[in-house]
Amino acid sequence: MRVLLSTIGSRGEVQPVAALASRLQALGQDVRVCVSPDFCDWIEDLGIPAIPLGPAMRPAATSGERSWDLSSPEGRRRAAADAVAAQFATLPEAARGCEVLVACGAVLVAGRSVAELVGAGYVHVHYCPATVPSPHHAPAPWPGWPQDETGPHRQRWAWDARRWNDTWGPALNAHRARAGLAPVEDVRSHVLGDQPLLAADPVLGPWPEPDDPAVRQTGAWILPDKRPLPPELAAFLDAGEPPVYFGLGSMRSPHEDVSRVLVDAARALGRRVIISRGWANLPLPDKGDDCLLVGEVNHQALFRRVAAVVHHGGAGTTTAAAKAGAAQVVLPQVYDQHYWARRVDHLGIGVAHPRGVPTVDSLTGALSRALAPDVAARARDVATTIRTDGTRVAAQHLLDPQLRPSRESRP
Repeated sequence: MRVLLSTIGSRGEVQPVAALASRLQALGQDVRVCVSPDFCDWIEDLGIPAIPLGPAMRPAATSGERSWDLSSPEGRRRAAADAVAAQFATLPEAARGCEVLVACGAVLVAGRSVAELVGAGYVHVHYCPATVPSPHHAPAPWPGWPQDETGPHRQRWAWDARRWNDTWGPALNAHRARAGLAPVEDVRSHVLGDQPLLAADPVLGPWPEPDDPAVRQTGAWILPDKRPLPPELAAFLDAGEPPVYFGLGSMRSPHEDVSRVLVDAARALGRRVIISRGWANLPLPDKGDDCLLVGEVNHQALFRRVAAVVHHGGAGTTTAAAKAGAAQVVLPQVYDQHYWARRVDHLGIGVAHPRGVPTVDSLTGALSRALAPDVAARARDVATTIRTDGTRVAAQHLLDPQLRPSRESRP
């Protein structure tokens, strides 16, 4: 079977796509992926054909700014128009001859339209329960949008549906009209399709209605990482007690001295520190031999050897730390990160830092609680429950004739 997997976003959106593509390829399927240009070389190195989709996500080295600015209504409208245009420009040719188009993440709003155009089956994928409507939880707050913090869940999901229509509807329907497709009135329902997949671990991020046939939870899509740790990092780990890891992934730094805040908080507790540069290009605050700066490394191996993981709350990092049995401190900034912070706290495997810019005092307090023996023990216990078969379950869903999504057709 020929399958197209597509997403637009940072490493957190792309790595699960790579994991499922690798699984499908190992099962003998013809797989290709469309991802942001930042990741095409990495995907190709995995032996998977990759097609660039949309703008680069990594901040430009000269300006530090991403291609899309979501801080204003105009910026959000422009980003939506650009994203939809990029999808209609790239996906139809990439999907030609494919039996299934798998659209991953909330930005892939044109996937179903393209499936209609080429006559392919369609599946939408989300990585967090809070991005899929349910009366049992509130929607994840959209980056850049004023947040609705009050009211019943159903009312907040109604507001969420209006945001989908206001943000994506004009561009999506303009391109659908040009392609000879009927307009869409409810963009969110159209994008989610008949049965979206939820690629999240059922312990970390359970779907609140496990028997609900409208959503299929597969478990997280984890890409096995066999890379050895760099010699300098391995030597640092061997030289003392397990350090604290700090990284923000693809997020901006909440303030320019966040590395200093983290290091001072860890030192207040007698801990060494590993700082990941990430897309924020975080620096070391000084030349102390109790700190080490690293680039992109194997989290699956590293997190098993640290005392705690302090991070932004992305789905991938949260899952990797939980699978490694490391205590966590989550510093959520946007979207689903607030959900993962709450889940880490609720499960007792770490601490959700209060919203706002971390200070030395606030981070020392959160880190102190996360390093408590009972939290460490709970993190190790929960680690044994994290599933690793998410890509197998998803592949079965796509390949089993009884489960395979039906092909889309023009109305």
